[in-house]
Amino acid sequence: MKKGFDGARDHHGDLLPELSASATRMKYDKLMDAPLPTFDKNYPGSPFFTELGYFMLRRTMYSQFRTFETSGIENVPTDRGSMCSAWHTNGLMDPISIFLTHPKKFVVGGRHDLVTRPILGFWARKFAVQPVVRKAELLRGGCSEEEANYLNGRSLLNLATGISHGFGCALFPEGTSHSESHLIRLKTGPFRTVLAAAAHAKATGSKIPTLIPIGLHFRTRHLFRTDCWVEYGEPIELPHDQLPDELIETIGAGDWMEPPAEIVTGLRDQLKEKLEPMTPNRDTYSEVHRDSVIAHVQRRIENKPDLTWREEVLEVRRLKSEPASAEVQKIATKIGDNLDKFGLDARDINSNSDGLRGFSPAGAVVDLLKFIPFMLFLPTLILGMGWQIALGRFLGDRTDEGLDARTSYHMLFGMFGSMLWWPIMATVLTVFTVFYNAEFEYDLVGMFGSEIWQEGLAIVALWVSVIIIFWISAISFANGWDAVSDFAKWIRRMKYNSTVSADIKKLRDLLK
Repeated sequence: MKKGFDGARDHHGDLLPELSASATRMKYDKLMDAPLPTFDKNYPGSPFFTELGYFMLRRTMYSQFRTFETSGIENVPTDRGSMCSAWHTNGLMDPISIFLTHPKKFVVGGRHDLVTRPILGFWARKFAVQPVVRKAELLRGGCSEEEANYLNGRSLLNLATGISHGFGCALFPEGTSHSESHLIRLKTGPFRTVLAAAAHAKATGSKIPTLIPIGLHFRTRHLFRTDCWVEYGEPIELPHDQLPDELIETIGAGDWMEPPAEIVTGLRDQLKEKLEPMTPNRDTYSEVHRDSVIAHVQRRIENKPDLTWREEVLEVRRLKSEPASAEVQKIATKIGDNLDKFGLDARDINSNSDGLRGFSPAGAVVDLLKFIPFMLFLPTLILGMGWQIALGRFLGDRTDEGLDARTSYHMLFGMFGSMLWWPIMATVLTVFTVFYNAEFEYDLVGMFGSEIWQEGLAIVALWVSVIIIFWISAISFANGWDAVSDFAKWIRRMKYNSTVSADIKKLRDLLK
C-alpha cells in the first residue's frame, strides 16, 4: 500500500486523498514561523522576490503550453478584492495559471508543505504563502486538532484580510488535486474565507469583495506543450447583508470567527452551480473524447476552420445539454477511445472525415523551421537545461503526488534549475573565455578597448550573452518539441489509420 493511503475516511464517509511523502512530514514549528503577509503596500510578500517570481513564472509557463488563452478578464473587478475558485486537476499549474492572468497581486494560501520544502519553501515564504492543514493530514495525526484549528484560523484570517484590502486570492474548494472528469465534493474553506473577507470589509468600510468561478481547461494536463484556456466566469455577489454583527466585529478586531454554517453552505452550493459547467462535467473522460470527436467531425462536414482549443471546450459543453443520438454516441465513443489509446485526438481526423490526416507540406515546412533552431542550439541547451530537463522528467514521471503533479515537477525544475544553474554556467564559461582569450582568433575581452573598465564591460557583456543564449536555446527547445511531437503523431496516424477509418466514415454518414 502506498505511503499516505490507509483507507481513512472523513465524517462524510468519503475517502481522504492519498498523501505524498512530503505531505506526511508536517513541521508545525516551521509553519508557525512562516512570514505573515502585509497589507499596507502593493505586495503581501517581498516586492523584489514577488516581481522576480512572476517574471520567471511567465517565462516558464508560456513555454510550457503550445497555446495559452484567457477570457473573461473583464469580469474581474479591479476596485476590490476577489476570491477565485476553480476545480483542481493540475497541481501547481492551476494556481499559477490564475496568478499570471489575474490583474491583481495575490495573497496565497496552500498546503502546509509548500512553505517547508527546500527551494520551493524559500519562494513560498517570500510570497508570504499562508499554510493550511487539510483534514487528510489532521486525521492521520500530523498535528493535534487544536493546533490545526489555530494555524488554519490564522491563515484564513490573513487571507480574508488581504482580500478585504483589495488583493486577489485563489483557493480550490475540492481541497486536493485529482484526476476525475468532474467536480468532487466541495469543502468550505474558500467560502468561509471570502465571507470573513466580506465581514472585514464591512468593519473597515471597504468595498465588498467578490467570488469568481474559474474554468481551467487543459487539453492533456500532464503533457508538455499542451493547450490551456483560463476562463473567468461572472462574479458571484456575497450575501454580506446576512452576516451577523458579532462576526463583523470579531473579524474587524483581528480575531478569527467562523461564519454561520448555513451562509457558508449556501454560497458553496451557489458556486457549485456556476462551476460545474466550467468543467468537463462528465462521468468519465471517455465521454469527453466522444463529444470532442463529434464536434470535430461536424466541423469538417460544415467545411469550417478547425476548432481552437477554446472552441472545442465550448462545443463539448454544448453537447452536454444537446446530446447526439445514441447511435452517434456509440460510434463516436469507440473512435474517441481508440484515438486516446493511440496518443491521438479528434484534431487528427482529416478534412473529409474518412480517416486520419496524412502528410501536410505546409505543416512540414513550419515544423522544419522550428526544428532547425532546436538543433543549432542543442549544445547550449544541453549545457544550460540538460540536467533540469532530465531530472524534472525523471521525478515528474515517478512522483507519488499523482499524474496531476507531473507538469508541476517539469515546470519547477525548468524554472528554479535554470535560475540557479545558468548564472553558474555563465560564470564558468566567462572565466574560461577570459583565461583562454589569447587562444581565440578574436579578442573577446578587448572588444570594447584595452582600458580596464572597457575589459570589465566586455566581461559583463560576455556573461549576459551566455544567459541570453541559454534563454534562446530554451525557447528553441519548446518550439522544437512541437516539431518532434508533430512528427511522432504523423507516424502514429499512418500506423493506426486503418484501425479507425471505417468508424470515422460511419460517423460522418450518421452526422450528415
